[in-house]
Amino acid sequence: MSIIQSLLNQVPLPRMVRVRQHFERPVLSDPVAEFLSRLRSSSLLEKITRGMSIAIAVGSRGISNQPAIVKALVSELQSAGAEPFIVPAMGSHGGAVAEGQKAMLEGMGFTEEYLGVPIRATMETICLGDAGPDLPAYIDRYAHEADGIVIVNRIKPHVAFRGPYESGLAKMITIGLGKQRGAEVCHDLGFGKMAEHIPAIAAKILQASNILFAVALLENAYHETCQVEPMDAKEILKKEPALQERAKKLAPRLAFDELEVLIMDEIGKDISGTGFDTNVVGRYHTPYVTGGPRIARVAVLDITDVSHGNGNGLGIVDFTTLRAFKKFRFDQTYPNSLTSTVPASVKIPMVLENDRQVFQAAIRTCNLSRKEDARVVRIKNTNAMDEIEISENLLSSARENPLLEIVSEPCELSFDEEGNLF
Repeated sequence: MSIIQSLLNQVPLPRMVRVRQHFERPVLSDPVAEFLSRLRSSSLLEKITRGMSIAIAVGSRGISNQPAIVKALVSELQSAGAEPFIVPAMGSHGGAVAEGQKAMLEGMGFTEEYLGVPIRATMETICLGDAGPDLPAYIDRYAHEADGIVIVNRIKPHVAFRGPYESGLAKMITIGLGKQRGAEVCHDLGFGKMAEHIPAIAAKILQASNILFAVALLENAYHETCQVEPMDAKEILKKEPALQERAKKLAPRLAFDELEVLIMDEIGKDISGTGFDTNVVGRYHTPYVTGGPRIARVAVLDITDVSHGNGNGLGIVDFTTLRAFKKFRFDQTYPNSLTSTVPASVKIPMVLENDRQVFQAAIRTCNLSRKEDARVVRIKNTNAMDEIEISENLLSSARENPLLEIVSEPCELSFDEEGNLF
């Protein structure tokens, strides 16, 4: 028996109970039909003339219904006589190489076979001039050379700063389409300046480029599409702040303000820029965001396959597994951190042999005289917050919370022969 195993062996594990969190749940029954109705009733397609090449900008997040909406957009543009194609609009993600960015899109369902149009990936950019002192505005070369650009992205709170423009359309224009160079410019003076730089650079690109229109997507706390908002390029900076406010009101959260341990089954770039939504967990990698639950120990069990080894976010948790560590790729993770100038999120936490040891290490280090008193919550990831597991000692609090529904009896955690959860 190893010394680590001997230190952890006697740490008791709680029985866990499945509970359902209830959030406000506006939802579109048919997001594609809603998108097509809104698009066709607008004047946006009047901008399209026969033979136009149209770059459709798509990012690196796993967004509900986005592949289907993009496919419908492709069909509408083709019906209008245009020749659309897809460009990755994800800054330095995908290892800051064209092949990596294309692979990320394909992993999320944006394949050439499904969409029926090519993906044109490049890290080359064109400078459109300056948005201010030391603020050059860059844009993807393929997008710039097209006759028009359409932006498709979700609007949601950012994980590292606050402002009227956080994760959304303006950020995709500034950083996503800006590729490595654009991301570097926007991040270079730190997240403290991000709320200023994003709209400033976006305004310059909107003025100097061929962006035709955008499609904003909003999700509820269940990761379901609840709003689809096509808008003219001139409306983006006017409409986005109100959509951002609605997104914040709809965002998921944990029902508990204070815990000893939170276990996340997985993190990944498809889930959030920092691998997980820091707003949900209350762990941040910059000083420009605060709030959320107070959690003594946070652990991650795995990295999603779609993330291609990008382990951004591991640095701001306390424990992980050998399985996740072996997936961690420097070439996929470090470019993002070097570009964002935030090294904290890509550090390596304590690495344990298996899931059982992660649970036990997190509980053991909570500074409780009785380890049985540790309040533990387990979630799949921060995009799947509707059903979670809580330790048995949280049951009384759960019963008193009208937004929680208990859906199972307490049961022991089940591990396989290698100590990993079934």
